[in-house]
Amino acid sequence: MTDSDPAATPRKPRAFTVDDPEANAAAGGPRKQQQTAAKPRRPAAIPVTASLTMAEDDPFSPSPADLDGLTPPPATPRPRRLTAGKMLMASLGFLAALALGIWTDSLIRSLFERLPWLGWAAAAAAAIAVLALLALVIKEITGIRRLAKVAHLRQAIAAKNRTATAREARALGAQVSGLIAANPLSARGRKSLKSLDDEIIDGPQYLTFAERELMAPLDRQARQLTVNAARRVSVVTAVSPRAFVDLAYVGFEAIRLIRAMAELYGGRPGTIGMIRLFRDVIAHLAVTGAIAAGDSLIQQVVGHGVAAKLSARLGEGVINGLMTARIGISAMDLCRPMPFVALKRPGIGDFMSDIAGFASKGTGTKPPEDNT
Repeated sequence: MTDSDPAATPRKPRAFTVDDPEANAAAGGPRKQQQTAAKPRRPAAIPVTASLTMAEDDPFSPSPADLDGLTPPPATPRPRRLTAGKMLMASLGFLAALALGIWTDSLIRSLFERLPWLGWAAAAAAAIAVLALLALVIKEITGIRRLAKVAHLRQAIAAKNRTATAREARALGAQVSGLIAANPLSARGRKSLKSLDDEIIDGPQYLTFAERELMAPLDRQARQLTVNAARRVSVVTAVSPRAFVDLAYVGFEAIRLIRAMAELYGGRPGTIGMIRLFRDVIAHLAVTGAIAAGDSLIQQVVGHGVAAKLSARLGEGVINGLMTARIGISAMDLCRPMPFVALKRPGIGDFMSDIAGFASKGTGTKPPEDNT
């Protein structure tokens, strides 16, 4: 081809609209006309039908913290039945009481034979001991009945929460108010509840209002009790040199936390009632599998990458702190006179940041950043 060939002459640039097929054909020739004959497709959302790789199947992505799965389910009191073991213990206790009575009688008679004033002193001491024993028995029975009243009241409110009449709701609210009347944290809520005496309100709404006004201040205090106990356990576990010390302190804090929960919500159990309550909490956690601890637990809570950066002692402190928090949550379920309906039930996620941060400060370890 020569320079005079018109086919070799370059085409000058020109402007044209992309939405006009005729202008495009005129500018680009037959080939352009074939390409632009069809109208351009507008953008549209296309559903993806192919299977995607899930996050848990990716070996290089950290597993998310499943804190809700670590929260124990709501605890309920165990049924009380007359078993062979209880009958055996009652029989042995009765025989021991008879033996103690016979020994006391023989001691007082022998003292009267030697010196009359010693016999009278022993008789007075025996009478004081009997009166003190009666007082302890009455206290224990009262504590057990108070715990039973809390459980019965909670079950009644749960059953009548949506179907209660106005009279039934007011009666249940009055029982709850009387149960926690000794706690000054409930003063404002009881005053607010009393202001509705002359108002017309449905039963379910009345119970909802009662839970928010009466239980919210106590729940905040219960959360603080649980956080403080979990922090102490995490720090002591992180710095103690012996596993026996860890176990003993965790048990001590668990007992103290359960007693504080019972007293906060109006239970005030005695020694026997406290033993039964502690057994119910531990039995519930054991049955639901919520007391298992290990490396997998800390990995689920804080992630694999963070767990690798934590020291072994700090990790044990966080685990024991979470164990204490779960004990506190179960104790709230058993000691709270009203079920969680209007208010949110606490979970492990509500305590994780407080426990991990305080354990890091107590051990002088900088908490690692969670990039998950």
